[in-house]
Amino acid sequence: MDEYKLQGLSCGNCAREMEEEINKLENGEGSRILYNSSKLVLAKGVDMQKVEKILSSDGAAIIRSHDDSEAGGHEHDHAHAHTHDSSSKIKILLGISAIIFLSAIYVDTQWNNLVPVFMYLTAAATSGYPTFIKGAKNLLKFKFNIDTLMTIALIGAFSIGEWKEGTLVAILFGVNELLEGMGMEKARKSMEELLKVAPKEAILIEGDIERVVPIETLKTGDLVLVKSGQKIPSDGIVAAGKSSVNEAAITGEAMPVEKEPDEKVFGGSINNEGVLKVKITKEYKDSSLAKILHLVEEAHETKTPTEQFINRFARYYTPLIMIIAALVMVVPPLFMNGDWGAWFYQGLAVLIVGCPCALILSSPIAIVSGIARNAKNGILVKGGVFLEQLGKIDTIAFDKTGTLTKGHPYVEKTIVYDVENFYRIAGSIEKTSSHPIAKAVIEKISRENITYSEPEEINTISGQGVSAVIEGTTYKVGNEKSLGFTLSQQTETDINSLKDAGYTLVIVSDEEKVLGVFGITDEIREESKGIISELYSAGINNAVMLTGDHHKTAEKVAKQVGLTDYYANLLPDEKVAKVKELTAKGKTAMVGDGINDAPALATADLGIAMGKGTDSVIETADIVLMQDHLGKLPSAITISKRVNKIIKLNISLALGLKLIALLLTIPGLLTLWIAILSDMGATILVTLISLTIMIGEKRGAA
Repeated sequence: MDEYKLQGLSCGNCAREMEEEINKLENGEGSRILYNSSKLVLAKGVDMQKVEKILSSDGAAIIRSHDDSEAGGHEHDHAHAHTHDSSSKIKILLGISAIIFLSAIYVDTQWNNLVPVFMYLTAAATSGYPTFIKGAKNLLKFKFNIDTLMTIALIGAFSIGEWKEGTLVAILFGVNELLEGMGMEKARKSMEELLKVAPKEAILIEGDIERVVPIETLKTGDLVLVKSGQKIPSDGIVAAGKSSVNEAAITGEAMPVEKEPDEKVFGGSINNEGVLKVKITKEYKDSSLAKILHLVEEAHETKTPTEQFINRFARYYTPLIMIIAALVMVVPPLFMNGDWGAWFYQGLAVLIVGCPCALILSSPIAIVSGIARNAKNGILVKGGVFLEQLGKIDTIAFDKTGTLTKGHPYVEKTIVYDVENFYRIAGSIEKTSSHPIAKAVIEKISRENITYSEPEEINTISGQGVSAVIEGTTYKVGNEKSLGFTLSQQTETDINSLKDAGYTLVIVSDEEKVLGVFGITDEIREESKGIISELYSAGINNAVMLTGDHHKTAEKVAKQVGLTDYYANLLPDEKVAKVKELTAKGKTAMVGDGINDAPALATADLGIAMGKGTDSVIETADIVLMQDHLGKLPSAITISKRVNKIIKLNISLALGLKLIALLLTIPGLLTLWIAILSDMGATILVTLISLTIMIGEKRGAA
């Protein structure tokens, strides 16, 4: 497939019709016109001349192939220049047309001759000649769309001497199409603002030489220099230097993150003050930012169930209106002694009501705005279908470790029986282990200023822990199963107390007695409790926790974060079964780390992953919280619910105003200008209401 940028793509219904025609060409099957992003995705081997002919018939044109475009967003600037020129031309023509029309009205009051008629026709042609040309071509092909309907209506109006109304309809239709195009372009620009964060060049260090190179030429292992205020060109590791980095392009978080040598950095993030040398770990095309931008760019082209319904409805809507118009023209004069001229006029007005543009526009602007708004908050929604789904979720299931908790065990409580040996023995044995719990123990011991002893012998005992010989004595560090003797009553009481409190135990002992016990826990994320409360406020009815940890630990965490429902001791397949059980009761989202919870994420109606740009996370879930915390989840749900409500409101307005216009035919009150204003009013309202989704972004509100 080849991608091309399109100019002049201002009508969603026209885009759908052109796509259908291109698919009928030889080798054209599978080609797509992406209305929301104004692109053409063309199958290989299609005759380009035929494609361009189809596009030009509806006023669209290819600007430039993606393959020929410059890196980093130059193509988008080029596209915007063309769009701006096209929009300015339309405005000028409409302005000239309006002046001629007003002059014709004045002349019409002074001289009742052919001069005002000529002026009306000139004004109509100036504002509507592209529509007339397309409509005439469509008539010859027996293709009936909005251009065809408008052409028939205007020819009919002029044929019965309605020069003034016919011209007004032509001008208002031109204004309507301009507004439709401007509304969609506003939403597109909001989306394309995200694409501008992509860096274009990098300073490559080769020995003592520094040179500026395009980012697409960078290879894994290259060393680049990033000065203050510059963008980091691709994912990498800090090789030298210290600085704070703004990662908003990746995470949506405005607060800078301090970076030191050996720490990871993301391409597209901005170096704030110091100078960094970064070793590239991924070529730009494989970087987190490139994947995010690609997914965001493609996300708004997935059709939601609502959009699919609207497109199906639009296919039948226009032919139905034509039948109604014919009946309005014929039935009253034949069977009700109506005036042929009056009812012919009413029928022409009904034809204009057949414009489905406002209806088709009711969803895409809202979808694009919602996805862009979430993306700027660091929430990657992979498609409009998932945005719509998020707004319908009533149950959320959370993994515990790394989601509600930080996923980093730490020692919260210790019970020491042998002060002299407890920390020394534990540190001597655990310092050799890379296990997260061992690291937590070492972190605790490091605060005690203890001198370690070197084990003479060390063995791992599966399911129990580690045993070691130190200074001729055998010691063990592990769980209760590692103990080979009977506990004293006090020690047993202490251990049971820690277990009841939900701690994971690390017991240090020799062959006869316990030296002490570490109470290990996973630190609760600071935001978890508040987020759960916000989710309930955002309309979530049920929030549950699923974990493989034992019951007491699960109970402790659930209580701390404010969850009443939790399920413990779950194996991965049991998590999947529990998610299936929840989805049977309502729309369910699963929130996890995107790796260990992949099966459960895939099973839920919606998979939400946390990961701060990790490749597997981006690929696994339907929605990714790039901040690696739950902070923005409530706002994402609020935005999604708002998008869904606005789409429903838009559909109601688009159909409601047309229904009112059609009902005016019953008493014979429908006029041509009322008909066009009903569609124009719907277009304006639908566009403005959809764009309000972006307003909160500027205010910083969800």
